[in-house]
Amino acid sequence: MIFEKEVMSLEETQSLAQSLAELLKAQDTITLEGDLGAGKTTFTQALAKGLGITRTVNSPTFTIMKQYEGRLPFNHLDVYRLADSDEDLGWEEIFYGEAVSVVEWAHLIEEDLPNERLAIEIYRIDEDKRKFVLKPIGERYERLCEELFK
Repeated sequence: MIFEKEVMSLEETQSLAQSLAELLKAQDTITLEGDLGAGKTTFTQALAKGLGITRTVNSPTFTIMKQYEGRLPFNHLDVYRLADSDEDLGWEEIFYGEAVSVVEWAHLIEEDLPNERLAIEIYRIDEDKRKFVLKPIGERYERLCEELFK
């Protein structure tokens, strides 16, 4: 099952992310794919806000992962720099701990991701318009998407 949503503004992107945040629980994993400038970090910032995180959230490009405290602990990973790397950063602890995890450029660590997760692809249509394609992998994420889109 695939869910699609077009948003026409930054505010609609933020609203989608914050609505999703309300449905998340510990150990949920969201993967984000999209070209540079598609809105992965913007979406993640709004998701973090929806989790009650008040600190500034920015892309962890040079550190691979940043952690934040909110309603739930939050891991923000940008694994772009791990291309062609066999490095194990303790994925078990990251994905199966008490945090929600968002992984940008997740295809680069495909074999290390949890079997069940919510895969989101973001397509930039124009300056403000984006298309979100949500692909739930596993029953929990199918139910989550159904709730999000009802």
